[in-house]
Amino acid sequence: MYDAIVVGARCAGSPVAMLLARRGYRVLLVDKVTQPTDTVSTHYLQQYGLAALQRWGLLDALVATGVPAITRMTVSYLDNRIDGFADPLDGVAATYAPRRTVLDPILLDAAKAAGVEVREGYTVRELVTEDGRVVGIRGGRGAEAPTEERARIVIGADGSQSFVAKAVGAEIYKTIPAASFVYYSYWTGLDTHFHSRIGVDQQVGVWPTNGGRTLMAIMKPLDRWAEFRTDVEANFLQVVKDVVPDIAEQVADSGERQERFTGIRYPDNYYRRSHGPGWALLGDAGYHKDPITGQGISDALVHAELLADHVEQGLAGQRPLDEAVAEYAAVRDERTGSAFEFAATIGELRLPAHLAAIFQVLAVNETYAKDFYNVIAGAMRGEDFFHPDNVAKMLGSV
Repeated sequence: MYDAIVVGARCAGSPVAMLLARRGYRVLLVDKVTQPTDTVSTHYLQQYGLAALQRWGLLDALVATGVPAITRMTVSYLDNRIDGFADPLDGVAATYAPRRTVLDPILLDAAKAAGVEVREGYTVRELVTEDGRVVGIRGGRGAEAPTEERARIVIGADGSQSFVAKAVGAEIYKTIPAASFVYYSYWTGLDTHFHSRIGVDQQVGVWPTNGGRTLMAIMKPLDRWAEFRTDVEANFLQVVKDVVPDIAEQVADSGERQERFTGIRYPDNYYRRSHGPGWALLGDAGYHKDPITGQGISDALVHAELLADHVEQGLAGQRPLDEAVAEYAAVRDERTGSAFEFAATIGELRLPAHLAAIFQVLAVNETYAKDFYNVIAGAMRGEDFFHPDNVAKMLGSV
């Protein structure tokens, strides 16, 4: 009998398993793939996510991989350019964009070092329930006969298409339709800092990653998906030329694409019920927002810590386990509400008038620009930045 079984061993599942094991609990972590394996991701970490890695003693291992430190950012909307960077957060003064083949094994190795029992290449075929309560899993590797494992709680950290979520019938209770699609690849020979620019119904993001490569991603409205796919490379490069012509010149002169293009029609923005008798959902399994703000991995890390804290309350007998996990979901929702709405809004690639006006202010006011970057970094609450009183002050400053 385990204290917890975690399904999914990436940036949500490995940390929650590690944290529970470090606190003395017996944890089983399973995943259908074997690390290192890449996954669809633009793999950017904000400072609040990196601060979590620092708390866990893992940030130095990440930095040691040679992933470049990002200390300068530019976010643009049309002709409004916001240059700057956030204040240090818990001593973290840079951001990083590590490849998932680098980050995920670091997290998994930390879980193993904490004493987590790890089974890779393991597929969960069904959940075990008794009297309406999830009490374990049944599954195995490849064609081997399924085995049954039991635990006081089963945590689904298995992505937006979560098996655990489907098995328990976890309903989506809030959704905003996805507005855009993403294509990305990697180049060498580029000399650029972090830049995310929204043009007219299109966006380009570039940032450095491991191996001397630069990730470059474009976004366009979903209704252009079929047309775009008729010639991905030509259409991709045309978006880059239209939105960031200076980078397009580098691509033409010295850039060399090193990998295939990856395209994603992201799922809708949603909140899914993330708690129930004997189970919880974590990461994209329970909550997903548009990737344009680059907060997905950092959210997964800090929510892993939040869930571990609440699960421990139940496992330690401080309060009923189901009650503690229900509070985790409520706190997560409260802390992410404004970021969820903001990401969905700018993901439409055409800002409403009030946000466009704010971007005009940020482009000329360094103080408010710093506040904006502090919101993205997790050092300032979005509710405070976008509070009507603060918005009135910003708009009145020009």
